[in-house]
Amino acid sequence: MQRADLLAILKRTFGYGSFRPLQEEIITDTLAGRDVFALLPTGGGKSLCFQLPAIAGGGLTVVISPLIALMKDQVEGLQASGVAATFLNSTLSSEESKARFRGLYRGEYKLLYLAPERVMLSGFVERLPELGVRLIAVDEAHCISEWGHDFRPEYRQLASLRQTLPGVPFIALTATATLRVREDIVRLLELRDPRCYTASFNRPNLSYRILPKSKPTEQVIQWVKARPEETGIVYCQSRKSTEALAERLRAAGVSAQAYHAGLEPKQREKSQDNFLRDRTRVMCATVAFGMGVHKPNVRFVMHYDLPKNIESYYQETGRAGRDGLPGECVLLYSSADVIKQKAFIEEKSDPEEQRIAREQLQQMVHYAESGGCRRHMLLSYFGEHDFPVPCNGCDNCLEPKERFDGTVPAQKFLSCIFRLKQASRFCVGMNHIVEVLTGADTEKIKRWGHDQLSTYGIGKEHSRAEWQTIGRELIRLGFCSQSAERMSTLDISAEGMAWLKARSPLNLTRPTATTKSRPSRPTIEGDVVCDEFLFAQLRTLRRTIAEERNVPPYIIFPDVTLRHLAARQPSTEAEFAEIPGVGERKLRDFAAPFLELVVQWKKERGRA
Repeated sequence: MQRADLLAILKRTFGYGSFRPLQEEIITDTLAGRDVFALLPTGGGKSLCFQLPAIAGGGLTVVISPLIALMKDQVEGLQASGVAATFLNSTLSSEESKARFRGLYRGEYKLLYLAPERVMLSGFVERLPELGVRLIAVDEAHCISEWGHDFRPEYRQLASLRQTLPGVPFIALTATATLRVREDIVRLLELRDPRCYTASFNRPNLSYRILPKSKPTEQVIQWVKARPEETGIVYCQSRKSTEALAERLRAAGVSAQAYHAGLEPKQREKSQDNFLRDRTRVMCATVAFGMGVHKPNVRFVMHYDLPKNIESYYQETGRAGRDGLPGECVLLYSSADVIKQKAFIEEKSDPEEQRIAREQLQQMVHYAESGGCRRHMLLSYFGEHDFPVPCNGCDNCLEPKERFDGTVPAQKFLSCIFRLKQASRFCVGMNHIVEVLTGADTEKIKRWGHDQLSTYGIGKEHSRAEWQTIGRELIRLGFCSQSAERMSTLDISAEGMAWLKARSPLNLTRPTATTKSRPSRPTIEGDVVCDEFLFAQLRTLRRTIAEERNVPPYIIFPDVTLRHLAARQPSTEAEFAEIPGVGERKLRDFAAPFLELVVQWKKERGRA
């Protein structure tokens, strides 16, 4: 199929005039019958990579999707764009399932969404060859790997479809996967000489900020109330925290609900549905709320507690700004949260699991405490290093932390490690080093004779908290090495020893004082400047139409389309058709009421 034909389908069906990065290449390979692995970030347009081939290529595309809510969401979106799609899952009655099967046998559908366990049901696999299957799309493919963040054993059985449908190509898609997980996906799905595509993990429309955690509930309330029209997610560590925070937000006049695995399934479904339909503005949730939540207009994601690793943090922040408009990612950070996470790690029974978890937590702490570009740190974690700094989209680039001459403190800290190891012939932990530096009178110091060292009490000019911060920065700089054992200890690295001998100057980051969260918003990529009053009216109209059709508002149009409408203010159907996100079906179904509102608004202001 020619490029012009693909672009015509893209515009006619989805209302867009160009592809996002890598979409065209992936679609072309898929239509050519090749196996494909695609790693595209959240908001990068993964779904289109199998939806457009399904429309263009004929036959049936079977989409393996892990969540019922995700299936329903995507099918509703496709149907609103005029694409024949359906799903089969446990929410359907026997009669509904039979009716959809009849339609499948008659070739009425382009896409069929299924859960992995449904695909592998006895008797169902045997029916697939009769349905004219031309493509198998495995969404959220990281679920197949034990090293992924959401392992699901039933995904392991999907490779058997290669025997049932020997000539049918596979496309595996995910938004987050380390190299090890990517290799697992290709191997376990038995992809044949696949074309592998990995897009940049950079989300230029997202900003990143760390705030010192102090009275976190008040910080969240202040943040949310400073953004009265915006929807967001606040991730909490515990179920109890989600409920308490949601209650406090409601008391402050904010529509908020809690979501966690301890709720009854019907309550979870209702909470999620209210959030998707814009009836709830803030979802206070544990990590149970995540995969399958494809709400495009989440404008902020806050972390009330410290995530356990950078991969989880990236995945969770990625739920902001899926529509390409600006999104804000805020983490409330305190060293007390690090202690809590370490306690959770100690509950693991497998020593190797504990070791890996400690290393991952240490990386997360480095990210939170670093004075460097946060976007650069995230991208480096996923293997992307060629990125310009400053990024102008994180707190450290927009408001660089104050630096000070840390030469003497660093010399004292490293010398203390050296003297302790020299005297005792073993390494000690951060707390003990700080106690020696500040001249603490502890039983352990006396028993080991560490009060006789030359470094005992030489650091009284700094508080224990300040020495902890200095020590963690020296670890980040590579001057200290930290073991990943239960009682983690510090040692001087080769780089640290070389620096001590060279007596070079060293600047360190001054610890950030606890402040209230700032409601100011950075200017970052992705914004569509428009008349905010007209945009608000368009949102109201969209919600009315969505309620009539019993679908989430973004199924009608995403926010980015409404902002383009409010910016361009079309007066005719031809002008309306040029708005991004307006395909032929949506032009026919929705142009009239939206045009009427825009034209009336212009008349009232003498602009018609």
